[in-house]
Amino acid sequence: MDPIDTILAQWRQERPDLDLSAMGVFARLSRLVRLVETAVEEVFTRHGLRPGEFDVLAALRRGGSPYTMIPSELSAELMMSRAGMTNRLDRLENAGLIARSLDPDDRRSFRITLTDRGLQVIDVTVTEHASNLARLARALGPGDAEALNRITREMSQALSG
Repeated sequence: MDPIDTILAQWRQERPDLDLSAMGVFARLSRLVRLVETAVEEVFTRHGLRPGEFDVLAALRRGGSPYTMIPSELSAELMMSRAGMTNRLDRLENAGLIARSLDPDDRRSFRITLTDRGLQVIDVTVTEHASNLARLARALGPGDAEALNRITREMSQALSG
């Protein structure tokens, strides 16, 4: 039994007329997300990053050399507002992890590029991050990771329309 089982048992006692199967699924997913976020943020913090800053550096890094994007591309890829992106970029630039330069194709825009230090930080961080996630996934049995990946993909697609 876990804490969710206790909560569901209490609801079943008080409201036996309700179908609580979905409540259990989503309560456990919510609890799991919080536990994973805590473990993930510990890795980022060790490398001086916030989760959003990691996301920016990771987007630049996985885009390949020359590790450059314009802010609107970053905003679209990370599904966030340009104002929120500006704050992240300011912090990363102040830390010396990215550099801004005028976009030669559009002088009203900037290009965001990983610095050598930024490339080093994201490579070390993503290596530890991947290892940490693999460690967390060891709690799953054989084939469970693939099944969970399939189920959550299908559910995400169904809910996002």
